[in-house]
Order: sequence, then structure tokens, then C-alpha cells
Amino acid sequence: MPRRRAGIETNPAAQAAARACGQAAACFHTPTHSLGLAFYGAAALAYDRVGTGESAAVYERIAAEECAKMEAALRAVAVENEPNPAKINWRC
Repeated sequence: MPRRRAGIETNPAAQAAARACGQAAACFHTPTHSLGLAFYGAAALAYDRVGTGESAAVYERIAAEECAKMEAALRAVAVENEPNPAKINWRC
């Protein structure tokens, strides 16, 4: 008999990953949704890695590590002295 997988309603990592996808798709609507992509993506990775029973400090550490990876990837493709930089009012 095949092993049944838990539905998304009982899987916090899958929920966060789905929200990250939704935020990524919404970036065209509102650029600030890109922040949700980073936050939910980091949450999905943290929940997948350690579950949901850890302290806030553990999740913050994992999120900081993942955000550092994202920043490094963005810096690797950034154009130095960009003549037409994006102008986004983050309203955060």
C-alpha cells in the first residue's frame, strides 16, 4: 500500500512554501510582495529543517542564514553603479 502524505493543512513547511509561491507571483502586482517571498521561503525551510517545536531564536537564526544566501545571490547579479536603479517605496 502506498504511503499517504499529510495534507497541506497539517504541514507548516508546505503551507509556508505555498505562501512563498503566492507572494512571488504577486510581485508583479505590488513589488513589496517580494518581502513575503523571502519571509515565507525562509519559514518553509526552517519548518522543514526543524519542525514547529523550536524556540523563536532557532527560527530567527535559520531565517537569517537563508536571507543571507538570498542577499548574496542578488549581489552576485547586481549591476554596479546601475544608471537606472529601481525606485521602490517599501512602506515598511
